[in-house]
Amino acid sequence: MTTLFRTTFGFASTAGEVLAGVDLSGTRAVVTGATSGVGIETSLALARAGAAVVLGVRNVGAGKETAARISEATGNADVDVARLDLADLGSVREFVDSWHGPLHMLVNNAGIMALPELTRSPQGREMQFAVNFLGHFALTVGLRDALARAGGARIVSLSSSAHMAYPVIFDDLDHRFRFYDPIGAYGESKTADVLLAVEADRRWSGDGIRANALHPGAIATNLQKHTGGLRTPPERRKNPAQGAATSVLLAASPLLSGVGGRYFEDCNEAPVLEERPAGLSGGVAPFALDPANAERLWTVATEMVS
Repeated sequence: MTTLFRTTFGFASTAGEVLAGVDLSGTRAVVTGATSGVGIETSLALARAGAAVVLGVRNVGAGKETAARISEATGNADVDVARLDLADLGSVREFVDSWHGPLHMLVNNAGIMALPELTRSPQGREMQFAVNFLGHFALTVGLRDALARAGGARIVSLSSSAHMAYPVIFDDLDHRFRFYDPIGAYGESKTADVLLAVEADRRWSGDGIRANALHPGAIATNLQKHTGGLRTPPERRKNPAQGAATSVLLAASPLLSGVGGRYFEDCNEAPVLEERPAGLSGGVAPFALDPANAERLWTVATEMVS
């Protein structure tokens, strides 16, 4: 049995605490979905540690306001904004084409949740799968050379405990035949996000690129706008700074040097479960870490974005 990776941080740790004393001067980071919630706190912590941070956002105006607030709070003027609509592969290609130089940290943070009706991306994909996974897949693959040039880059893929009830259904990824379930489609996209990290790490670790996935915890953000708000018991809820802790741990902590292909929660590696727990609390489903699933999804996604 593989020993789980443990740290001294935990449920209540904040992003600032995780990066206390860490110097990221001379490094560059991209954070998607950086204008609210966990994305802001992730960007804030990375910028405070000295990284140059690019906020990849749909709303450039909101992004510029966020960047200005982060620069003011951290004293780091190197916080920039670039338009990135993950639902549109054309927008992803424009972002990739505009990137120059190395990239040390790619935090695939953006996401949408539980759209009440079946909605499709410009390329005809179910929207949650398109935004949460496929857009991030295209972004990650497109930035691969920049990550390799960094000489020790990290990819961070945000998932959710909702993945545990929903494996990827390869036979109908576009929801052409099965009935649309808002939470089911969300959970499936979050399983795909774990598989993205697993396969990226397998393919690219030899180039110094390591990838991990995580569940940030239950945080009240705009993500829950279609679900009536956060339903997690109060004692299990986090604030955004706590929610960003595991993200920045995987993105920038020296503790994670050489670690990849794993799933974390509360700043520690989560155990692989034999069956789904009540309430979807804690752990990772075996199908989300399965190397065959990861390789198959990569192959299919490559065809989807070509």
